[in-house]
Amino acid sequence: MTSIFGDVFTEMAVLLLVAAVIGAIGVRLRQPLIVAFIAVGVLVGPSVLGWVSANDQVDLLAKLGIALLLFVVGLKLDLHIIRAMGPVALATGLGQVFFTSVLGYFIAIALGMTPVTALYVAVALTFSSTIIIVKLLSDKREVDALHGRIAIGFLIVQDIVVVLVMIGLTALGEAGDTAGLGREALAVLIKGGLFIVAIGLLMRYVLTPLLHQLARSPELLVLFAIAWAVALGAAGGHLGFSKEVGAFLAGVSLASTPYREAIGSRLVSLRDFLLLFFFIDLGAGLDLATLGAQVVPAILLSLFVLIGNPLIVMIILGAMGYRKRTGFLAGLTVAQISEFSLILGALGLSLGHIDADTMGLITLVGLITIRASTYMILYSHLLYERLSPWLGVFERQRAYREEDQDTEQGRVDVILFGLGRFGTGIVRELRQRGYRVLGVDFDPDLIRQQEGNGYEVRYGDAEDPEFLASLPLGRAGWVLSSLRETPVNLALLHGLRDQSYKGRVAVTAHVTASAEQLKQAGADQVLIPYADAAAEAVDNLFGVSGGRPTRGGESLE
Repeated sequence: MTSIFGDVFTEMAVLLLVAAVIGAIGVRLRQPLIVAFIAVGVLVGPSVLGWVSANDQVDLLAKLGIALLLFVVGLKLDLHIIRAMGPVALATGLGQVFFTSVLGYFIAIALGMTPVTALYVAVALTFSSTIIIVKLLSDKREVDALHGRIAIGFLIVQDIVVVLVMIGLTALGEAGDTAGLGREALAVLIKGGLFIVAIGLLMRYVLTPLLHQLARSPELLVLFAIAWAVALGAAGGHLGFSKEVGAFLAGVSLASTPYREAIGSRLVSLRDFLLLFFFIDLGAGLDLATLGAQVVPAILLSLFVLIGNPLIVMIILGAMGYRKRTGFLAGLTVAQISEFSLILGALGLSLGHIDADTMGLITLVGLITIRASTYMILYSHLLYERLSPWLGVFERQRAYREEDQDTEQGRVDVILFGLGRFGTGIVRELRQRGYRVLGVDFDPDLIRQQEGNGYEVRYGDAEDPEFLASLPLGRAGWVLSSLRETPVNLALLHGLRDQSYKGRVAVTAHVTASAEQLKQAGADQVLIPYADAAAEAVDNLFGVSGGRPTRGGESLE
């Protein structure tokens, strides 16, 4: 199709400029970028300006964005969080999905929808946006709070459920009717099992040593991660359980490696850029002429999501022995539908299970709930203060779960950057004195060596702000850097300040001039290894000789 701008490149340039302007306006108005990007799609789509004609190009970039989204979700599939939170993540995640889908189904039926359409709408209402919630919790420094860890735990459970749902829907689409569903589901199950076994063998014998070699070049590591995500996405599509599931499994296959945080942090910007085209494509496909008829159903379903979902979570957490404050703050995180809801709707539309009007309804509910819930989460503590007197019904007389919470769970006393000779010596001394240390380095050889020594380590870059956001800064009293490059330590200090780190920071310098610069940048303490070692040596000499250094048994004084 010929572009109205003469060529596709110019059209893309105009599209990106419009997205940047509207995105900036949205940020200024404190709106989520998802809302702004869907608005861009509506504006440039056929309903308004009619600028988007390069549908094949936009669609390809959108599919790449979805694949990377699922890959990053799989990459951050931290099963340790689920184990650490015990049954609460599973109970809350599965309980919320079950009750929301059941109640949502009957609401949709009451609104006159067919059973299949009602099922899609009900399932779409159950999933909350991992991207938005983690971003908001990070901005509020509440990722490490109890309600933050509970929310992340059940968001992981939701992500697993949505992948299973997509597998089931794809199998149904391949079968064509319910009669062939069992046969097609069995075929997908067998192929999926063999696929997972193959990935498991690669994880066991190939991926970890391969990543160890690739990690010598960060750019090559990221390139391989993207290629791996797209390749397994394509394989998943050919095997019959969708490209999204294949990309998700690609992320899971790398989640147990020490390189996952570094890969994930470097892919965030690319993922968000490519997802821009998914939301633009989604907005461009909306027919404003038909959305008017969906306003009333969209408002009713949005109220159910905004009010009903938090109530379900509060009931479950209260029954499990958590305080009403924890239940309320965690419950607000499910007061919206997610990008997965829109992806699920798009899948149903492509399979012919729902029509464009239903897709428009799901999108409209997404716009309303994402926008409203953002403000609810930003002002969650103020809302709790106002509503607290009426929330006692959601709390047991004794909130035993929080009273018995293991305060040592996930404890990190010191985060140390740099695992060379100096850094390893510091780790060894701290561990001998009973401190728990998390070591970070960018050298894969050192990572593997210290893992073999039983140290807790991560592969990452001290200069990467996205990587710093993935660290348990809220639980660490000290951040130490044994790295002697002043620009790296300055970047680390700036990154910690941007993360509102409240603990103390010690960095390393070569000379006194660099030490003064680092202190002015916010370091609480600066280590100068050679000078410190010389001072300690002199102190030891004075201690041994009773306070006076000697030569040949005679005083040097």
